[in-house]
Amino acid sequence: MRIRKAKIADAKIIQELINLNAKKEQMLPRALNDIYENLRDFYVCEEKGHVIGVCALRILWEDLAEIRSLAVKEEHKKKGIGKKLVNICLKEAKELGIKKVFALTYQTDFFKKLNFREIAKKKLPQKIWGDCLRCPKFPDCDEHAVIIYMTQK
Repeated sequence: MRIRKAKIADAKIIQELINLNAKKEQMLPRALNDIYENLRDFYVCEEKGHVIGVCALRILWEDLAEIRSLAVKEEHKKKGIGKKLVNICLKEAKELGIKKVFALTYQTDFFKKLNFREIAKKKLPQKIWGDCLRCPKFPDCDEHAVIIYMTQK
C-alpha cells in the first residue's frame, strides 16, 4: 500500500469513490470536470495498482486550507487508510505554511481522533461564500465543521 499524488489516469476512479460515498450520504458528489480541475489537490492510496482511497487538500486563503473528498473503498475501511491520507494532507499544509486546516464532515469522531475540534461553520467565511453557495444543501447544511491548528501537528 502506498500514498501518492493523483495522476490524470486516477480522475475517474476518484470520482467513482467519492460518488459511491455520496450515494450513502456520507459526502457530497463531485463532477468529473471538478476532479480534473482540482486534480493537483488529490492524494490517492493504492494497493497492488488499484486506488482504494482518496483525499484532497484545498488551499482557500493564506492561512486556511480544507481537507475534502476523503473516501475509502468499503472493503478497506477501518484499516487506517483515511488517517494516513489526512496526515499526508496535513504534512503538506504544514510545509506550505498553512496555519489552519478544516473539514466539513459527517464523521466528526474520525477527525477528533486526529486532533481536530468542532467549530461553528460561521467561523469559516471563505468556505461559506465559496463552494457552499453552489451546494444543493445550502443554506441548510447538515455537515459539521472541524479544524486543526497546525502548531499542534
